[in-house]
Amino acid sequence: MVNTGDTAWILTSAALVLLMTPGLALFYGGMVRAKSVLNMMMMSFGALALISVLWVLYGYSIAFGNDVGAGLLGNPVEFLGLNGLMEDLTSEEGGLPAMAFVGFQAVFAIITVALISGAIADRAKFGAWMVFAGVWATVVYFPIAHWVFDFTLTDDSGAVTHVGGWIANNLAAIDFAGGTAVHINAGAAGLALALVLGKRRGFGREAMRPHNLPLVMIGAGLLWFGWFGFNAGSAVAANNAAAVAWVNTLVATGAAALGWLATEKIRDGHATSLGAASGVVAGLVAITPACSSVSPVGAIVVGAIAGVLCALAVGLKYRLGYDDSLDVVGVHLVGGLWGTIAIGFLATDAAPAGVSGLFYGGGVDQLWRQVVGAVAVLAVSFVATWIIGTVIQKTMGFRLPEEDEVTGIDTVVHAESGYDFTSLGGGSGSAGPSLTGQARAASAGTARNTEGIGA
Repeated sequence: MVNTGDTAWILTSAALVLLMTPGLALFYGGMVRAKSVLNMMMMSFGALALISVLWVLYGYSIAFGNDVGAGLLGNPVEFLGLNGLMEDLTSEEGGLPAMAFVGFQAVFAIITVALISGAIADRAKFGAWMVFAGVWATVVYFPIAHWVFDFTLTDDSGAVTHVGGWIANNLAAIDFAGGTAVHINAGAAGLALALVLGKRRGFGREAMRPHNLPLVMIGAGLLWFGWFGFNAGSAVAANNAAAVAWVNTLVATGAAALGWLATEKIRDGHATSLGAASGVVAGLVAITPACSSVSPVGAIVVGAIAGVLCALAVGLKYRLGYDDSLDVVGVHLVGGLWGTIAIGFLATDAAPAGVSGLFYGGGVDQLWRQVVGAVAVLAVSFVATWIIGTVIQKTMGFRLPEEDEVTGIDTVVHAESGYDFTSLGGGSGSAGPSLTGQARAASAGTARNTEGIGA
């Protein structure tokens, strides 16, 4: 029988997580230069459109089909086109309609792909990005989601009815809502893709500041709001685990914002709005895997350390020479690694996960499991992404030509401008797809003149 309360909560959570992708578009869009804002947002919306379709066609089946190979891959044809799931009113996910679980997991796939785009802002062809997004989701995300999120199930007699992925079942690493499958995965992919595409023109020499910090703050607020569906919804029920995850998500995020701001104040003498927004995201990332396994006080520790670590980590790109445009590596990879491994130290059996970490008398048993899971996802995602990105670069070309990068990707690729400054001079009409050659040139000039504003 369908549990209507749980079903309502999961559908609500799915809607909250869906809102995170437009929120990410705002967050990323405000962080780039004015001449790239539309392209940056389009990369998120493009992922939303494409992955929605692929998930229905075969993505769900690869991620949650019965295992066909040592915990590495779900059967890609078992639920092809979601065949048979509309009639399954009492799925094995705990009294939920199967389609409710399908929808909830779909939005995780979407935002994971969208997260990667921040690492290659300002310099990637939109068409190449869309090809990458589809291939990467198919080859990397869908299988890794199977590893982490697909649990082996048994019936009342103890007979196995469904075989899931190796990290969730054989390794028994804890990842409640996606520290490995989402954040380490996207962070490692972002690093690999940044290396394949190379640095932006002027990286390390020219000012590349965010062009619209209010957009960044609004985006961060929407991410925080949606993340309650991300984490608390991962209980797959309206129960105590969801409530604990909700509170831990709130407090860890607040602690991370404070940690980032304190680090900025001590290091730079200023606590910035960009730092506050970035600290919020760092805390959300870090608590994602741990929200069911730590206490609220433990969540404060996880968040505060994440804020400090990620604030320090974003500067590594200048020391090591890779151009991670919007700090996907510094926030999502580092934050995801810390949050996943922190479970091995701070987990308490009083929390819903019922596991004790090193500091709560559990020894190193859970710690090594967390480390192995994190490192495995990092390594596979990095190598696979580097190969996919290199093939696309060598064939259709992934990197935008330098002259187009200088002019502005919005004008060159989308024939639009995020800000129609020409209308301020008394002209009629707007800069859009139907721009005349003269208006396009004016729009391009405007984008060049605003380059120093942005990041």
